[in-house]
Amino acid sequence: MNFTRKSGVLLHPTSLPGTDGIGTIGKAAFEFIDWLKKAGQSLWQILPLGPTGYGDSPYASFSTFAGNPLLIDLDLLCQRGWALKKDIKAPSYISKTGNVDFGSVVWWKIPVLKACAKYFLQNASQDDLLLYKTFCKEKSFWLEPYAVFMSIKEFYDKKAQEEKPLDSRWCYYWPKELASCQKEALLKWEKENKEEIEVLKVIQFFFDVQWNALKEYANQNGIKIIGDIPIFVAPDSADVWANQKLFMLDENGRPLCVAGVPPDYFSAEGQLWGNPLYDWQAMKNDGYSWWVKRIKRIFELTDVLRIDHFRGFEAFWSVPANEKTAINGKWIKGPGVDLFKTIKKKCGDLPVIAEDLGVITDEVKALRDECGFPGMKVLQFAFSVEEAKEHGMVNYFLPHMYDTSNCIVYTGTHDNDTLQGWLMNLKEEQLVLVASYITGKTLSAEKALSLVKTGELRKLMIKTVMASNAVFAVIPFQDVAGVGNEGRMNTPSTTGTNWTWRAEKKAFTDLRAKELSELSYLYGRNLG
Repeated sequence: MNFTRKSGVLLHPTSLPGTDGIGTIGKAAFEFIDWLKKAGQSLWQILPLGPTGYGDSPYASFSTFAGNPLLIDLDLLCQRGWALKKDIKAPSYISKTGNVDFGSVVWWKIPVLKACAKYFLQNASQDDLLLYKTFCKEKSFWLEPYAVFMSIKEFYDKKAQEEKPLDSRWCYYWPKELASCQKEALLKWEKENKEEIEVLKVIQFFFDVQWNALKEYANQNGIKIIGDIPIFVAPDSADVWANQKLFMLDENGRPLCVAGVPPDYFSAEGQLWGNPLYDWQAMKNDGYSWWVKRIKRIFELTDVLRIDHFRGFEAFWSVPANEKTAINGKWIKGPGVDLFKTIKKKCGDLPVIAEDLGVITDEVKALRDECGFPGMKVLQFAFSVEEAKEHGMVNYFLPHMYDTSNCIVYTGTHDNDTLQGWLMNLKEEQLVLVASYITGKTLSAEKALSLVKTGELRKLMIKTVMASNAVFAVIPFQDVAGVGNEGRMNTPSTTGTNWTWRAEKKAFTDLRAKELSELSYLYGRNLG
C-alpha cells in the first residue's frame, strides 16, 4: 500500500446543510466536494454509511453492507423521474436548519421513501428497471437477508409498541422459527410480504445509485473518500441474524458475551458496547468469507478504509452478557494476521487505516506493522500535565515524537470534543502547556486564553497537524469552522444527543478554503 502525503476533512453526510431534516448525498454533498477541491484537499473522511439503529449511531447499524436510507436525496429522485414532487414535500415540523431530530426524520422520511419505491416499480423505464434487477442480482448476498430482516423487524417493532415486551430485539421477541431462520418459515414470510421486501430493495437501489454518482464525482475531482467500519456489528442487525453460526450466541441467538473496552480515557467504567462477538474459529473454517465480502463491499463505496477498534483483531475485551458495565471483562485472542493474509489473498493490497487508540500493546503494534497499516495520532491526546512534569514533552501523540510517517494525524475524532470546545474547557495549567507547545513560547495563562478566544490557537493547532510528518492529516470540519462544543458529534457511553450536529451553509466560506489550501501547499499535501 502506497500512501502519499495528503490532507482532508472529516464530515459525515448527515451533517451537511440545506436539506429537509438531515444532510443527504444530494446537491450539498456535491457542493462540499467542490469546496474541498477549492480548499486544496484530496480526502473526505466519513463515518459508517449503514442504516442507523440503536441511539442513531452509525456504529450500530442494521446492516454493515446496506446504505442509510435517510441519506437518500429526494430531489434527486424527482430529477430522475423516480418520484413525484408532491410526494416528497416535508411537513412543517421538519426543518432545513438546526440539528438532526432523528425520530422526526425517520417518522417522515421512511414512509416517503417507500412511496417513492412503489412509484419507481410502477413507472420506471425499462432501462431503469433493468439497472435495478442487475443491482439485486449483484448484491443478493447481503440485499436479500437485509430486506427480509427489515420487513420482519418492522412488523414486530410495531407489535412491540403495543405489547411492550422487556426486549423487542429479534432474538428475544420474534417467533422461534423466524429468529432461527428456518427455511419454511422464511419462504412463507417472503411470499406473504413480497411487496414490502421489494420496496426495501428499491430503497437500497436508490442509495447505491446516488452514492456511486457522488463517489465518481469526488474521484473525478481528485478527492478520495475514507470510509469507516466498526470491527463489530450491531446485535440487532441482519448481519448477526443471517449468520448466527459465525457469532458467539446461545441456541436462541442471544449473545453469550459482548464486546467493549476496559476503563480508559473516555470512561472510568469502560465502554460496554453490547455487540455479539465473532466465533473466529467458525469464520476461519469458512475461509473468512463473510469478512472478505464485507471488505469488498466497503471498497465499492469508498477508496480508503478506517477500521475502528483495530486492536480487537489481536485481542478483544469479552464481557459476560449479563454485566451492566465493561469492568468485569477479559482479553481473548483474536484472529491476528491470519485474517488479513486471507483478505489480501482474495482482495489484493488495500489502503486500510488501523484505529489503534486506547489500550495498545506491543502485540497490537506488531500486528498493525506486519499488515503495513498506518495507525492514528490525535493531537488532543498529546498534552498531559503530569507526563510533562515527569518526562518533558515526550507524549507519542505529539508531532515531534512520531517515529514514522506511516500514520494518520487528526486534531480530534468523532469521539472527541471539537477543538475549540476542548480548548475553552481546559484547566489553566493544561491550556498553558498546549499554547506554549503550539506557539513555541512560554505563555501566561492570560495570553493563552486570549489565543483561544480569538480562534488563533485552534488555527495554529491545525497548522501543527498539517506540518507534521504524518502521511495523512485529517481535520474535522467543526475544527475548520471553529465550532464550539455544541458541534461535538459523539460522547462515548452516552445516548440522546449524539450524531445530530449539522453544519450551517454559511460555514463553507472561501476564506476557510483559502486557509486550508495555503497550508496544504506549504506542507506538501497537495501533490498526491
